[in-house]
Amino acid sequence: MPIEQKEGETLDDLQNGFYILQGEKCFRYGIDAVLLSAYAKVKPGERALDMGTGTGIIPILLAAKTRGESFTGLEIQEKSADMAKRSVALNHLEEKITIVQGDIKEAASIFGAASFDVVVSNPPYMSGRGLTNQEEAVAIARHELKCSFRDVAEQAAAVLKSRGRFYLIHRPDRLAELICTLHEAHLEPKRMQLVYPFADKAPTMVLIEALKGGNPGIRVEKPLIVYERPGVYSEDVRIMYGDGR
Repeated sequence: MPIEQKEGETLDDLQNGFYILQGEKCFRYGIDAVLLSAYAKVKPGERALDMGTGTGIIPILLAAKTRGESFTGLEIQEKSADMAKRSVALNHLEEKITIVQGDIKEAASIFGAASFDVVVSNPPYMSGRGLTNQEEAVAIARHELKCSFRDVAEQAAAVLKSRGRFYLIHRPDRLAELICTLHEAHLEPKRMQLVYPFADKAPTMVLIEALKGGNPGIRVEKPLIVYERPGVYSEDVRIMYGDGR
């Protein structure tokens, strides 16, 4: 059965055998989703939840690179959730990926407590204060208009099994808040990696793995450099994209 591509949508090749539908005026996935899906570890037989999945990029990437049993994407915006569902069908991943339209703040009510081994999230980076993007769909993805990071952390803790793992990508200027909030939610940060656009620039992203019920102690991993020079990805990033040359 052919998958409908609606007006204002693009069909993009993920270069791994899969495709994704995206809206021209909706939030479109960027390198942060690729970095997070590469950083997250989903073991054979594990169930993973992506909170704020957008058009489903992270579940699709995780299904392609891991042997997890199942992947669920939770998305509050109807149009994005609809595109995600159609992308899953387009790639014949219905037996692996489920897309649910719903609010992150209600994740525990939707799925039940302790129902996932892994949670991943690329949450809105900016607080709801100040100027936001004029396009509502993009503003919701970038600004904390529908949920705060505390909401994300508390709901991740609620739906994770004991010793379950939470993976996120965020901005380093909020690092103190992130670590404090995770700790308060009983999600102990265990690994952290700063992401730099170039070796001589300040970091613009941070990747964190937190363990539900974990003991204190965090390992700071070597920096991840995105570009060797303008327009040329580093070897580490090329490997993430499936091109180690």
